[in-house]
Amino acid sequence: MEHATPAGTRPKESSAHTALGRFGEDVAARWLQDQGYEIVDRNWRCPDGEIDLVGIHQGWWVVVEVKTRRGTGFGHPFEAITSRKLRRLHRLTLQWALAHPESQRLAGWRVDAVSVLLPAGGGMTVEVLKDIRP
Repeated sequence: MEHATPAGTRPKESSAHTALGRFGEDVAARWLQDQGYEIVDRNWRCPDGEIDLVGIHQGWWVVVEVKTRRGTGFGHPFEAITSRKLRRLHRLTLQWALAHPESQRLAGWRVDAVSVLLPAGGGMTVEVLKDIRP
């Protein structure tokens, strides 16, 4: 028997998928800190969605989208960041800023993306794209 998902909702993610995402966010946060980012918020949620990481880097507030994959069978992790997703991230950035008045003390904002690739054969690759826009 098939179960329909109500319009506007998403099916629950599997615990393995959730664990992979959480691991990728932990890796990304540590890697970004090694690159000079100060992580100030994680997994911030509002009714419109979630921001994976918020940090400060070189005088800028930075919202970071993390994409973690076990391989490239469905494309590079960055390929999952569509222009629609970017527009949503930029809207969420504004919402985070409105909820955090301290965000006014820095020069400005940008959105970065981090790819964490964990191929089955071993070895991990972490990459960053800075200041991505729709």
